Amino acid sequence: MFAKCTLCEIRSMIFVAIALVCAGGGCHSNGRNRNVPIPIEAPRELNKITQPEYTIEPPDVLLVDLLTAVPKSPYLIKTLDSLAIRVKDTPPDAPIAGVYLVELEGVVNLGVPYGSVSVVGKSVAQAKKTIEDYLKSTLKAPVLELSLSQTRGAQQVRGPHLVRPEGSVSLGSYGSVRVVGLTVPEAKMRIESHLSAYFDAPEISLEISGYNSKVYYLIFDGAGAGQQVLRLPITGNETVLDGVSQASGLQTISDAKRIWISRPSPNGCPCQMMPIDWKAITECGDTRTNYQLMPGDRIFVNSYRATRFDTTFSRVVSPIERLLGFTLLGVGTARSFSNFNNNNGNNNNQGFGN
Repeated sequence: MFAKCTLCEIRSMIFVAIALVCAGGGCHSNGRNRNVPIPIEAPRELNKITQPEYTIEPPDVLLVDLLTAVPKSPYLIKTLDSLAIRVKDTPPDAPIAGVYLVELEGVVNLGVPYGSVSVVGKSVAQAKKTIEDYLKSTLKAPVLELSLSQTRGAQQVRGPHLVRPEGSVSLGSYGSVRVVGLTVPEAKMRIESHLSAYFDAPEISLEISGYNSKVYYLIFDGAGAGQQVLRLPITGNETVLDGVSQASGLQTISDAKRIWISRPSPNGCPCQMMPIDWKAITECGDTRTNYQLMPGDRIFVNSYRATRFDTTFSRVVSPIERLLGFTLLGVGTARSFSNFNNNNGNNNNQGFGN
């Protein structure tokens, strides 16, 4: 009787699980999230549009090259500055001509047989006179040409610069400049304006070497076993086919008939869902649903319903199967003890009868 009741309860639990799986499948939406119709002029593979002018945001990477960097006077030479030095009438086997680095000790090494001269903390004119006086012990009336080739600050400004989370880029010892929300020409003007406090009429070259802030998302449904989300950069010309190709195509559980683009809308407005005819795009070369991707787009690749049902059903039923196994084990154990006791009782009765 106990076993029959237990099996009846388990059957009821299985039926309830099946009902939950069937009721839980699919996508639900309330009345507020009705889809927006697809505009006829939506850009497609053969009818693309030009993206709006790129605005800088974190975590873009800017490539800055300081083209003109004339320090404001009076400038005192620092370590790691570069000096262009040329001395006339030097021996052919020991010329002094080239760019010399001010070493960490504050000296420039003119080579053999001249040695090193301390120039740190001096102006260009003072450094020129110091080197001329030093060379008089080796050369007769040396004629020296000296100029500042590159400052340490210019070296710090050059190179790649990551736009930090607060929207600024660091320029080393010259502080930081806020560039978030600016176009490349606007950011160039702002950085030059900031550097004008340290250089006379500075000029920079500014490019974006890492387009990291404008992205789209490729989402693969895992048929009840989670989702895979890929974050891919927008370069301005991608279509749906380009986006899916970044993941080497569809997955084995992907349903080619259930793919769409979800295009975000501001202020909680109804979302715009654009169905994709994958077979037409790939097998027929039909470009009508091969839409051009925009920043923030989500390409959602759904899974087969049967696969989702199998996964979800297995997830719900597996605990019940384990419970059933334990229950049957308990019932079997109880029966074994009952049979054992009955057999012992029969044997005892037979013994008393004899």
